[in-house]
This record gives sequence, C-alpha cells and structure tokens, in this order.
Amino acid sequence: MAQTLLKVTGLKVSYGGIKAVKGIDLEVREGELVTLIGSNGAGKTTTMKAITGMLGVEAGSIEYLGKPIKGKGSWDLLKEGLVMVPEGRGIFTRMTITENLLMGAYIRTDKAGIERDIERMFTIFPRLKERKDHLAGTMSGGEQQMLAMARALMSQPKVLLLDEPSMGLSPIMVDKIFEVVRDVYSQGMTVVLVEQNARRALQIADRGYVMDSGEITMTGEASAMLDDPKVRAAYLGEVVDA
Repeated sequence: MAQTLLKVTGLKVSYGGIKAVKGIDLEVREGELVTLIGSNGAGKTTTMKAITGMLGVEAGSIEYLGKPIKGKGSWDLLKEGLVMVPEGRGIFTRMTITENLLMGAYIRTDKAGIERDIERMFTIFPRLKERKDHLAGTMSGGEQQMLAMARALMSQPKVLLLDEPSMGLSPIMVDKIFEVVRDVYSQGMTVVLVEQNARRALQIADRGYVMDSGEITMTGEASAMLDDPKVRAAYLGEVVDA
C-alpha cells in the first residue's frame, strides 16, 4: 500500500462562534486523487485552510509526511511541498502571466529548472503562452484559474490541494480544468480536490469523502460513490427510486 502523505484525525475548527468542522478524519496516500464533496457551507474550504495553516485548529491532529504540522504556517508548509490553489484563485493581477509563474517558483533556486517548468506550464496551458506578457488581471476567470494552477505547480508540490477549481467557469473551461487535473494526477501528482461539481470530481478521483454540516458522512471508492443512491440523490441531482 502506498505511503500516507496526509492524515487528519479528529479535526475541529471553529470561528466566529460557529463550529465549522466537527471532528473529521481523512487521509490521502501517495499518488491518489482524493475528492471532498458536499454542499456549499459544509466545511470543505475550512478543512483545506486548516490543513494548510491558514486557519487555527481547535482540536485534533494533522500529519504530513508522517510528522505533525498543526500550528505551522502556510509558508513553511509550502516549502515542504503542501500547496493549495485557493477558491478565488488569488493571482497577482498587476503582474504578467510570466511574472506570476516566477512567483510560484519563489522558493526555488534552480534557474534552469524554473525555465524548463515555465515552458512545461505553457505546454499544459497553451492559452497562458499566448498571453505570457499580458497582465493577469486582464484574463478571463477560466484563464486565471489555469494560471493559479500553473503557479502552484511551479513550486513542485508533493501534494496539491485544489479548492473549487471549476467554480463560476463556463462549461468549456470546466472541461479544460478537469482535463488538466486528471493529467497532472496521471503524471504522479497527489491531489486533494474540493468540488461542488460532485459528478465530475468522482469521475476522476480514486476515493471520495462526503462532508455535510462539518462532518464526514460517507467515504469510499469514488466509482462506488457514483452509484450510491444517497450520493446520487443528494449531490448528483438525480431522482432515485426508493
């Protein structure tokens, strides 16, 4: 069995008097694509932010590469290869596409490798190459999402966390984003995918977790979850006969 890279046990997160995450467990093994699905407000983004040091943890443990990381900051985790593309993208709008990619490689010192990886990003995302000297703020939402993913990959992550990468995008852009996620995973990247588009997420994932009101209510092989009547009725928009 592959090594467990990320393990969350009994995680609780509260803010503003709200118990947003209520003691969840999850794990991600090397080379897996694991998806966390659920309705808006279920606690998915809060979980991701807690894992990556962006939110404080009330209780529970988080282990990465076999070591506790609770309390570590996002910058330290980035240097250790735990990298998140946040909901809303967070690109540098007043920098060019190329400058954004260079910022993604800020922790690296291998100049030749950085140049090779920029060209690799331009191969994966041809639209970025076409506009490499344009300001990132002039791009469409889908193009900005591509840039956010490419910038994260420039840091050479061990685990890539994607928070709602398809949100607000056109159907064509959604197809492209899921194609890229699948390709990155197929090349050996370990991926944690938070998605409201449960069907698309489960179609490309190895395993899935369903989150509802701050709790994990179901977990299993993604293919089996696609066929589960409860999942289909609640998250895939299907009417299932009793």
